[in-house]
Amino acid sequence: VQLQASGGGLVQAGGSLRLSCTASGRTFSEYLLGWFRQAPGKEREFVAAINWSGGTDYADFVKGRFTITRDNAKNTVYLRMNSLKPEDTAVYYCAARRTRYSLVLSTRWDEYDSWGQGTLVTVSS
Repeated sequence: VQLQASGGGLVQAGGSLRLSCTASGRTFSEYLLGWFRQAPGKEREFVAAINWSGGTDYADFVKGRFTITRDNAKNTVYLRMNSLKPEDTAVYYCAARRTRYSLVLSTRWDEYDSWGQGTLVTVSS
């Protein structure tokens, strides 16, 4: 599957953004979908994941602020980000792993098969 992320930009601290990631292909509903981020000089880190049935997992540092959802009819996964902080500044990547209706939720980046190109989120203080 090929992924195309969008929605990044510059926002003030406390503001909100919604990232979108649209996939090609006809088996989108069979995929586990995730969002990761990478700040300058730091390793890529897990942000959120959603499985085919809507089960979700979040990194502790985004719980209560970010929400991951998916629309299988549109082949799209979203990341709604509220109460943004300067430390949320990073390139955000969407990722997919074909799990064939498994309920697994992976937080490791190396367990995903496909990646989008990344979208930059900059939060100013």
